[in-house]
Amino acid sequence: MPQTPHVEKHFTASEVVRDIVIGMSDGLTVPFALAAGLSGAVESSGIIITAGLAEVAAGAIAMGLGGYLAARTDAEHYASERAKEERETQQMPEAEAAEVADVLRSYGLEDDKVAVVVNSIRADKKRWVDFMMRFELGLEEPDPRRASRSALTIALSYIAGGLVPLSPYFILRSVHTALVASVIVTLLALLVFGYVKGRFTTAKPLRSAWQTAVVGGLAATAAFAIAKMIG
Repeated sequence: MPQTPHVEKHFTASEVVRDIVIGMSDGLTVPFALAAGLSGAVESSGIIITAGLAEVAAGAIAMGLGGYLAARTDAEHYASERAKEERETQQMPEAEAAEVADVLRSYGLEDDKVAVVVNSIRADKKRWVDFMMRFELGLEEPDPRRASRSALTIALSYIAGGLVPLSPYFILRSVHTALVASVIVTLLALLVFGYVKGRFTTAKPLRSAWQTAVVGGLAATAAFAIAKMIG
């Protein structure tokens, strides 16, 4: 009987999705709240557009820099821990071999086979350190290009998200009408974004959609109410 090959489909771009989520969620929410707050205090679309674009620019730079520094920190942490493991395999090989054995036993490997596997792993110094990094410390080697890509992805996602709530102010003269349109457009964008995010990150995309929309709506409502009270 012919057999259908088993093909597993796994999502492997989790870091990219995380960066998009970070940038887009803040990009949709912060300029939305800013525009809503200003709409409660001023009657000029030009002022809202200027302030909104300035915030989007500043936010994209700040968020991108934050993503860059976070990725660089991950890379430096990995390098530091790897150097430590390399020293330990040289200075205390028996203790490190015992740790390998403990890891193997935790996966259910029988004692009579543990020694064989441990000897095989420790025969190659690089493979030994790789094993300890992954299975003892739970660390994967970061992509050396990760920092710059993370910064760019977060920054562009922030800009894309930030232009959504501001777009009605470019088209409509009335601040009140633009605010209503901004609320509708942004809540729809938050729903779509939350759903897509949920498809990649959870088993309940609908819940992710409404949660994302609620958070964005609450932020904008709070900003609008504060501006009205101050004004």
